Amino acid sequence: MSKKIAVVTDSNSGITQTEALERGIRVLPMPFMINEETFYEDITLTQTEFYEKLESGANVVTSQPSPESVMKLWDEILKEHDEIVYIPMSSGLSGSCQSAIMLSEDYDGRVQVVNNQRISVTQRQSALDAKLLAERGMDAAQIKDFLEKDKYNSSIYIMLDTLYYLKKGGRITPAAAAIGTMLKLKPVLTIQGDKLDAFAKARTSNQGKSIMINAIRNDMENRFGGAKADNIWLEVAYTKNEDTMRQFVAELEKEFPGFDIVANPLSLSVACHIGPGALAVACCKKIK
Repeated sequence: MSKKIAVVTDSNSGITQTEALERGIRVLPMPFMINEETFYEDITLTQTEFYEKLESGANVVTSQPSPESVMKLWDEILKEHDEIVYIPMSSGLSGSCQSAIMLSEDYDGRVQVVNNQRISVTQRQSALDAKLLAERGMDAAQIKDFLEKDKYNSSIYIMLDTLYYLKKGGRITPAAAAIGTMLKLKPVLTIQGDKLDAFAKARTSNQGKSIMINAIRNDMENRFGGAKADNIWLEVAYTKNEDTMRQFVAELEKEFPGFDIVANPLSLSVACHIGPGALAVACCKKIK
């Protein structure tokens, strides 16, 4: 008889508590410190409230879930399940993955922590893939192994609207931010595996979108075996700009006809480093 497997991720995946309930997935809310007060994503902090605080100049700091909150959730789930597949955000962008791996050592193999370097919409897809693999009869260790081998079959490009938050977080120098702002540059960043890196500089939003579309098509064709809807999941993420997002989705539908495009707000732990007005396109190779 196959084991009863639970799939758990964190709110960096962009999966809301409501969607998690519908899909039979559990989501651990990520904590934030805002002016020394703790908030939890999608529990005590909405997207709207987050951006209000961020734009008012509040001191927003991402935090890791406490060991107690992680273990409490696992213990509760293991009362009704044999094993857990836990998919935290990329180990390159946060220490929470490493902490979870250490905590899982006390669970005799019943909790398998997946370190597959995903974030936001690609992390969301990993959670959905894990659910599918569990339905196919894989146990938690097999799912972890599968997802970790599959980790580089995803790609993200993000265009920023402002350099202010990168500067504030110490990710670029004040001088570079000043020059970029003066020239009205729209930097395009990329997440490949475990790092957020500079990719290109655009002079306009339209140029930035073209850069991202060409880059994602190139990845589909040259890394992931072809830009076909039966082979690729295509995703959009955004920070506080639904109208721009809808326009971008419409452009992508013309560029990639036949693809189902999923659009989700970018997780707040990434948003606090890049600010509002950002737009991202991502793709993942579909599991066969």
